[in-house]
Amino acid sequence: MLTVLEKLFVLKSVVIFGALPDDLLLEVAAILHEEQRAAGELVFAKGDLGTSMYIVARGRLHAHDGPRTLNELPTRAVFGEMAMLDPEPRSASVTALEESLLLRIDNQPFYELMADRGEVALAIIQLLASYLRERLDDIRALDARRRNAADGSDFRPIAGPLD
Repeated sequence: MLTVLEKLFVLKSVVIFGALPDDLLLEVAAILHEEQRAAGELVFAKGDLGTSMYIVARGRLHAHDGPRTLNELPTRAVFGEMAMLDPEPRSASVTALEESLLLRIDNQPFYELMADRGEVALAIIQLLASYLRERLDDIRALDARRRNAADGSDFRPIAGPLD
């Protein structure tokens, strides 16, 4: 089990909570639940109802859709935040790649904390806005590639003979 000081260190090192003052981080630490996962163990499956988010305190996991890896989740990664805020079925499965320690935050106590402490709600809004900005950048880049391919400007001849 992690001490309160260790939990504070983890919270300070993740993007959502890093800028919050220590007194508020103590309130967040109070609603964390520790979960151990062995290598190969499932955290949740695609389609499961999501009502919590996780912080990787130690270890490494991967988000996947069947055999296809979507993302690797290293120590200090945060995942499941969308489902915690808007309970919907999970869009991917997450499995531990090695022995891992997770800190889970369930939605109800988190909602109460956000209602009492606006700084927490603001931190979540900022994180979601940055995710949205990144996805918009991805869409713009894909659209530019599509346009270049359509007008032939992305054509690259193959070097060497074709016989």
